[in-house]
Amino acid sequence: MLFDNHGRPITYLRLAVTDKCNLRCFYCMPEEGLDWLSRAELMSYEEMLRVCRVMVNMGIGKIRITGGEPFVRKDIMQLLTAIAGLDGLNELNITTNGVLTAPYVPELKKIGVRSVNLSLDTLDANRFFTITRRDEFSNVIAAMEAMLHHDMEVKINAVVMDGKNTQDILPLVELTKNLPVSVRFIEEMPFNGDGHVYDGLHWDYVRILDEIKAKYPQIKKLDDPANSTAYNYHIPGHKGSIGIIAAYSRTFCGTCNRIRITPQGQLKTCLYDDGVLNVRDLLRAGTEDDKLQNILRDAFKHRPKDGREAERARIAKTGIHESMATIGG
Repeated sequence: MLFDNHGRPITYLRLAVTDKCNLRCFYCMPEEGLDWLSRAELMSYEEMLRVCRVMVNMGIGKIRITGGEPFVRKDIMQLLTAIAGLDGLNELNITTNGVLTAPYVPELKKIGVRSVNLSLDTLDANRFFTITRRDEFSNVIAAMEAMLHHDMEVKINAVVMDGKNTQDILPLVELTKNLPVSVRFIEEMPFNGDGHVYDGLHWDYVRILDEIKAKYPQIKKLDDPANSTAYNYHIPGHKGSIGIIAAYSRTFCGTCNRIRITPQGQLKTCLYDDGVLNVRDLLRAGTEDDKLQNILRDAFKHRPKDGREAERARIAKTGIHESMATIGG
């Protein structure tokens, strides 16, 4: 197994396959989008597959494909099928906004993808348009229905934003009454990509839970799985469950088992760091697998203790206003 310098096991890779997205969620990127990476700047599928193979051989057992939006990248199923076939990989999951996902669901199920994180911040079509700046609500709901029809585990990720969608907290909770979904409420983070100053967190994990408890005082705490980023809950009589992710408060750093690779190959050992090395460049320089493993192990031995430490170092160097689309979620 892999361990970092704080004794935490590293078993989970989040691989962003593109920075492009077909939505323009205001908390993630500016309305006009970003300066998208060129094809040459992106890691190729061959490079991504090689990195995944090396890391699985080192002890990574779970890979999540993120973006941007993964399904805007051409021929994405070729990569997913290849990664799913890696010896030693226990779990391959995907995070998607759902806009293009529904037609792929049967094939995802066939290659062994059991769980999908679906980004959905509201159940109101008008608010969906306001938040995402795109009229795609019906396609997202169709994707959710397709996943449930094929008995996939569906986790709905909703970023809670003051003055934007707090009225959706309870309707989203209500989804868990009749559907076997996990609705996870996420604290807003300062990764909007437009450089404006983040004015602080108005809805932290405590306030979100209090909002739910006011309507559902019978809500019960569940045991959280090892390395869980969410505090998990269940309302008696409901088919699904609820999670609250303290992404900005960073209460889960002490058990963090995940690392990230951005679309251009930057290895991030913490969501809040500035990237510690470029894996793409190492591959293109002809680095052999054994040497790459040693370089990665060394990077893991210099991991920040938590997101606060990583954030301080990043602010001192470059600021923190990168888009979540370029980080990879």
